[in-house]
Amino acid sequence: MASLAEKRVEDTEEVAPADSMARPEELRLLEALLFASAEPIDQATLAKRMPDGVDIKVALAQLQAEYAPRGVNLVRVANKWTFRTAGDLSWLMTRESTETRKLSRAAIEVLAIIAYHQPVTRAEIEEIRGVITSKGTIDVLLETGWIRPRGRRKTPGRPLTFGTTDGFLSQFSLEALGDLPGLDELKGTGLLDSRLPTGFSVPSPSDDVTLREDEEPLEPGDTLELLLAPAAGPEAFEPEASAPDASEPEASGADEGGDAGPEEKGE
Repeated sequence: MASLAEKRVEDTEEVAPADSMARPEELRLLEALLFASAEPIDQATLAKRMPDGVDIKVALAQLQAEYAPRGVNLVRVANKWTFRTAGDLSWLMTRESTETRKLSRAAIEVLAIIAYHQPVTRAEIEEIRGVITSKGTIDVLLETGWIRPRGRRKTPGRPLTFGTTDGFLSQFSLEALGDLPGLDELKGTGLLDSRLPTGFSVPSPSDDVTLREDEEPLEPGDTLELLLAPAAGPEAFEPEASAPDASEPEASGADEGGDAGPEEKGE
């Protein structure tokens, strides 16, 4: 009686001829070369490895058609050939991660001013802060979805006015803007100096989305022109600071904008 090993050899010999006739040998050679290569291979290199008389173009086309319905496809990249995961299965190889970065002190200050003083223009923000505001700071807050352009002020230059969004309320767990801390609450938490100038007050923010008399509607492209603004330079970045709230605001994958050197005011 034949041993188990001998039986396996016999079975292999019986299957091999039929398999070889069903699939050309050059396809097996191409398949092995492409799988073993760490980098895509050009057609000329593959042709040198093939037996004489093999039409490399025809062989590659056949192998490509054979792998078309499979989870791995033979593709041509920069005139070189390689195996890649099928496009409709790319989600299997995708790993999503969220990078959280704290807002700069400048961005937190601008966000607080917009929340309490809306609708407010960039020039008005700079007047309140007493310092020039970098364009990148406004862009960062727009990208987080916490502020939005409301309209344009009916003044020379027609500057944009800004207000907060529902995303801002959600981030800070506020039912309405009226739930923002007032003067006494800010003093109690130590966020404001107890020795404030005479007449100092904290405005009462409004949830009213209706444009005021001194505002006019936005025009097409007003939002887009802000989001596509040039990135702020290195001098616009500031050290990270904590938000003046129990929950610390964070921006996912957004560049932080701070205060830059002298630049023109206006939108």
